[in-house]
Amino acid sequence: MTGPRPPSAAVLLLHGGAETGLAPPPPGPLNLPAVRMLPFARVIASATGGPAADVLVRTARYAHRGWNGSREDPLHDAVRALDALRREAGEVPVVLVGHSMGARAALRAAGHPLVRAVVGLAPWCPAGDPVGQLAGRDVVLLHSTRDRVTSPRASQDLTARARRAGARTCLVAIRGSDHAMLRRAGAWHALTGRIVTGLLDLGPLPGRVEAALRLPPDARGVRGTLDLDRLDGPE
Repeated sequence: MTGPRPPSAAVLLLHGGAETGLAPPPPGPLNLPAVRMLPFARVIASATGGPAADVLVRTARYAHRGWNGSREDPLHDAVRALDALRREAGEVPVVLVGHSMGARAALRAAGHPLVRAVVGLAPWCPAGDPVGQLAGRDVVLLHSTRDRVTSPRASQDLTARARRAGARTCLVAIRGSDHAMLRRAGAWHALTGRIVTGLLDLGPLPGRVEAALRLPPDARGVRGTLDLDRLDGPE
């Protein structure tokens, strides 16, 4: 008899949080940002082959519920989670999937040697955050056009800055949704599953996403911005 196949890749999920907060996240179902990521975990696990597959799906644990300024607590939690994945699975490619504060942590932790790509959901993208660590990575951001918590325009600016720094980037705009991804939730989940499998070479990326990732470094952010509702239409 042969044992289980060793992992070939991994996906690390990073949920949202708050700008400040030194208390630990609440436990279990009281941690709504973590609960919000559970459907994403299920869809990604199914899209990458289900329970018997050799793609690990893991969730980062936070010591504190906030970013906390220069402490950057979730960034350090993300790096620790990546180091733990390396001990568990070895040198496997990892896609980071983060929401809001978790997306900021994912973008900042992308310089870790295991990271192949980042999928940011309604990401928090302050203008002063560095982008050099994204060089050589694929970065796909999803953002509601009606988000009132984090800025879709800042996400677009991030894709342009990161592209100039050597990343392959695009932004998918989701009309009629919200920061919590409750409106049109199924679209968020399904598209994230498609993108993760494509970034891990386990299936095709949406054609327009693949084309946007090939844009030249000097392309403006608007050129790499796609409309979810036209993603699979004719070019």
